[in-house]
Amino acid sequence: MTDAVSTDLIVIGAGVIGLSIANTALARGLSVTVIDRAGPAAGTSAGNAGGFAFCEIQPLASPGTLLKSPKWLVDPLGPLSVPLAYATKILPWMIRFARECTPARVRASVVAQAALMAQSRAALEDLMAQTGTLDMLRKTGQMSVFESARGFDAARRNWQDAGRHGYSHRPLIGADEIASAQPGLSPRFTHAILTDAWWAIADPKLYTLALGEAFLRDGGKIEIAEVAAIAPETGAATVRLTDGRTETARKVVLAAGAFSHRIAKSLGDRIPLEAERGYNTTLPPGAFDLRRHITFADHGFVAAPLATGIRIGGAVELGGIDLPPNYARSRAMLKRAAEFMPGLKTEGGTEWMGHRPSLPDTLPVIGPAPASRDVIYAFGHGHLGLTQSAGTARIVADLVTGAAPAIDLSPFSPNRFR
Repeated sequence: MTDAVSTDLIVIGAGVIGLSIANTALARGLSVTVIDRAGPAAGTSAGNAGGFAFCEIQPLASPGTLLKSPKWLVDPLGPLSVPLAYATKILPWMIRFARECTPARVRASVVAQAALMAQSRAALEDLMAQTGTLDMLRKTGQMSVFESARGFDAARRNWQDAGRHGYSHRPLIGADEIASAQPGLSPRFTHAILTDAWWAIADPKLYTLALGEAFLRDGGKIEIAEVAAIAPETGAATVRLTDGRTETARKVVLAAGAFSHRIAKSLGDRIPLEAERGYNTTLPPGAFDLRRHITFADHGFVAAPLATGIRIGGAVELGGIDLPPNYARSRAMLKRAAEFMPGLKTEGGTEWMGHRPSLPDTLPVIGPAPASRDVIYAFGHGHLGLTQSAGTARIVADLVTGAAPAIDLSPFSPNRFR
């Protein structure tokens, strides 16, 4: 027998995806409860680089990544690494990843990603206005820098795809042009690409916390508890907590980031979700006069100007959820950043590691669970959780309320892994 329905919607996860969904659903008149094991902004949403990278429509799963990966993998501190202790476990995921690198699959991924990006960009300012966070938005742009024409030319080819979807860019050649956009970089960078199609947030943790505060202010409920399983009911779904309690709602959204696949198993789904462990160091304000996000494209990390300091981080370590952090990675990026940004003050930084929930085709899972249309998945956004949060929220709110989403969701279907 179905337990008494306690609310219209339960959202599992209080990161930027879950809280964006919760606020959007609340604005449509639904009663909403968010359940999270540690509370708002306690996970990866707190430590990302703070960029809305709408122009990043090229998947990580691509021929270029596949060609570079052997060189990267032999460097334990390089842009892509796999800890030896995790190599056997990650192998099936890596095989799936390699299969997704064919030109045809990459083209399909670009089309799907571009549609989700357009939806996300269109929805963002509405969500921020609703939640009173619009003053946190910055439209300062981004610059990718290169040490040779070779890397620059490869990036320009990728930008042709972005251009077809409305994202413009401007090439910068030579140290003087680069310095006009960002003074203080090493003269080793001879080429750059500058775009305004990249927005930023003042601080991702403060933004996520503000989403939580707005949700509570407008009548939402946040519960600190760990979810063990989801059970479909007739016209509803029940969330079973590890303390033995249950809560039932008309709809349940699973947006628990890198932990989502463990909960999805309770519904019979084996989603090949892996945790890309991202590292960064946040330096105090004034550590460098950074005008905009800078991507050191050949080295796989970024420098991000936040209201709370300068964040140096990125790279990909496929190491799962349970291995201890390897902060040698964050220190290696900081050392390189000091070489690339002469004058960077590297003292007083705070190191951090988080788990980006990533699927082998680089696309998230968004859509009803195969076992029940009353359970909706919204996870696996990889590096793009902040970027795609508002668009994902609008789509999920459509699904919950029975409206037709504005984009084709078949590329994001949970069934694609069956």
